Amino acid sequence: MKGLHQQSSVLSALSKHNIVPTDMVDKISADFIQQKKPFVQYLVEDKKFDAHHIANILARSFGYPLIDLKQFDTSLVPEGIRNEKLIRKHNALPLFLRGKVLFVAMSDPTNLDALEEIQFNTGYSTELVLTNEQGLHKCIEKVLEEESDALDISDMDTEELSGIDVQEERKEDDPVSGDKEDAPIVVYINKILLDAIKKGASDLHFEPYEKAYRIRFRVDGILTEVAKPPIALASRMAARLKVMSKLDIAERRIPQDGRIKLALSKRKSIDFRVSTLPTMWGEKIVMRILDSSSAMLGIDMLGYEPEQKKIYMDALAQPQGMILVTGPTGSGKTVSLYTGLNILNTPERNISTAEDPVEINLEGINQVQINTKAGLTFPSALRSFLRQDPDIVMVGEIRDLETAEIAIKAAQTGHLVLSTLHTNSAAETLTRLLNMGVPAYNVASSVSIIIAQRLARRLCTQCREEEEVPEAELINQGFPAELIGQFTLYKPVGCDQCTGGYKGRVGIYEVIKLSQNVASIIMEGGNSLDIATQCQKEGYDNLRQSGLKKAMQGMTSLEEINRVTSS
Repeated sequence: MKGLHQQSSVLSALSKHNIVPTDMVDKISADFIQQKKPFVQYLVEDKKFDAHHIANILARSFGYPLIDLKQFDTSLVPEGIRNEKLIRKHNALPLFLRGKVLFVAMSDPTNLDALEEIQFNTGYSTELVLTNEQGLHKCIEKVLEEESDALDISDMDTEELSGIDVQEERKEDDPVSGDKEDAPIVVYINKILLDAIKKGASDLHFEPYEKAYRIRFRVDGILTEVAKPPIALASRMAARLKVMSKLDIAERRIPQDGRIKLALSKRKSIDFRVSTLPTMWGEKIVMRILDSSSAMLGIDMLGYEPEQKKIYMDALAQPQGMILVTGPTGSGKTVSLYTGLNILNTPERNISTAEDPVEINLEGINQVQINTKAGLTFPSALRSFLRQDPDIVMVGEIRDLETAEIAIKAAQTGHLVLSTLHTNSAAETLTRLLNMGVPAYNVASSVSIIIAQRLARRLCTQCREEEEVPEAELINQGFPAELIGQFTLYKPVGCDQCTGGYKGRVGIYEVIKLSQNVASIIMEGGNSLDIATQCQKEGYDNLRQSGLKKAMQGMTSLEEINRVTSS
């Protein structure tokens, strides 16, 4: 009966949109009874219905995000859970892990048994993303045909941990890498790095103090202490990390920057960006995990509201103009930009980026690493781009007037420019450009849209509980009075599936398109408050309003919205 109900709901959605003729519904239902495959797979393979149309209709009808697997990097598929029997049985492909959540691509949104069985077999919570049947079939075959020599990092013993390769790290004259006494340090550091990957950490902090040594992970934006090794090991651990990063281990007086490529197998590697800082009691080392899967999520996975997504997509479709993304460090600006670049990345376009540093390598895009000491700055890179027949230019950050002027010139002369600034809101971004010295008419004529954003922790659906908040407090917090009583708020609890009641993060956005009225305010010398007031009149949600919507949708808590936005 359960299967019949699921089949019926799919047929109802498809017949409502004229994908499946009404007079064929009963016959298809009768024919499918003898099948041993998911219903959507049967419709495409046996009945020859269009896979793309079916995927689009089901995504809208069932409310799941839709992903195109044509450009998906199959190396992101977790190697330890490539269970061919499960994948073929359910026509479902695990795509990637985000923290403790495994995202699974399927063409049939009603095949919930697949998610339950995959969750049971892998131990991860599962989230469904929809894709079209033909693309799913090709991607599954590609993944299963690839030779897999992957290592399951969850089952590694000491010998395997010491054997993990850091690419190009060892030299014959390295005083550390050849020291047998440091073998336990090698194993310990590798274990810390692998633990961080498994826990979905974004950063690792190695911190020496007078009488203690502390290691912390940043998970879902929050730092948590994970280990306190003996302070006597501080210098040896710092030396090991610097050798791995190809840094000068003899230099302890100045900051250094490097990278690590940790090879888990012949096919799978993880990149780390490493920064050292001399402190009173030794060198503090911070490592950023560069997660290439975040650039492949697709815009539907980032948390934009439908009207915000439309504004962003419309701006990406324009041949020229400037798209600015703003927010503090760690607010997801890079992911938003890379997602846009992935959408634009086609053989017909020439895309160049200037970044400091280049965090994620994107095939098909010309990425330039800024090197100020060598004279390769943002302005010099931009000038070179404009002589390289570009269609799209991405500037990692607009830091000064010279960079701003060249970027605006590019936006005004037939190029699409994407960049970031460090401001707190969309309105403040415009006044920041004016304060840099950019003429008002250039700002008004070149900037297309501005995206201000934050990342809020997502509530764990396994343990969240309803939260009772007095009506007067809801109004005071900013919830629309007319909607009170029509939504349920939740609070974090905590279980073995999450961290303190949260699991993963969701984006909160303020997306504004520059209108004639906003342009007029800029030309007349208006301030950020004037611009923000006009944006409210035009119906654009600010960060606070977008955050409250996420709370009303049950994605996060009011407590978390208060943490990441101002009331």
